[in-house]
Amino acid sequence: MHRTNWPLTIALGLATLTVFVPLYVTLSMAFKTSGQSADGNAFSLPAPFNPASFAEAWSLTRFPVSFGISLAVAAIAVLLTLLLSSLAAYAIARNWDRRFFRWSMIYLLAALFLPFPVVALPQIQLTALTGLDNPLGVGILHAMFQLSFSVLLYTAYLRSIPIELEESARIDGASTWQIFWRIILPLLGPMNATVGIFAFLASWNDFMMPSLIMSDPTLQTLPVVQNIFQSQFGTNYNVAFASYLMAMAPTIVVYLFAQRWVISGVTQGAVKH
Repeated sequence: MHRTNWPLTIALGLATLTVFVPLYVTLSMAFKTSGQSADGNAFSLPAPFNPASFAEAWSLTRFPVSFGISLAVAAIAVLLTLLLSSLAAYAIARNWDRRFFRWSMIYLLAALFLPFPVVALPQIQLTALTGLDNPLGVGILHAMFQLSFSVLLYTAYLRSIPIELEESARIDGASTWQIFWRIILPLLGPMNATVGIFAFLASWNDFMMPSLIMSDPTLQTLPVVQNIFQSQFGTNYNVAFASYLMAMAPTIVVYLFAQRWVISGVTQGAVKH
């Protein structure tokens, strides 16, 4: 007979509330009028229902422009992360017996403990000198800072792929590049989704790097633009929350559609077959 694990159920319920309560408050505040949003009762329902907050936030933050820039930066970060991480992890996983590749993995793992603020000043100087103080430079930096964690995930997943598949291809005359692109990369589907989601979320939500790297304020990403216009929201909390909700919507949609691949990639990478 199946018995309910009540302590675990209660813990999961409380964890769920920490996500849904702030989301409910954001939705409720976004559809309120300016007066109702400032009455101090964040949990009350919108009365009357006021979607005009989104139109005001749309024009105030130049949402289409900043949204497009954020999307371009995230796309660059995701593509570079997937390409570089999968290639590096494949080389490390299949050459683990060689000292250079083992030390390369240790070097990448050590980089996990190096936060961006520690190297912010030299990064600002380098991007300015190379002309990369723009969305392209931010996208490249996002990929570089995702490299360590992504290689770790890919390496664990690659160890679960039987080496016999590659040996059979080599007997048939396939080169290392052909094996990677035609055999290994298709098998990395779940992990590609996992790494891609993590890279997208990290890039989309990042505030510090774009605000420090980009020299042109008209090319800033959504989180920075929202901070710039925060003073213009004043007491119009409904406009502020509408802006936050519009910026948050893409990450929620992407994760909802890709969560099964994320879970699949993490669990398969943790088990060696």
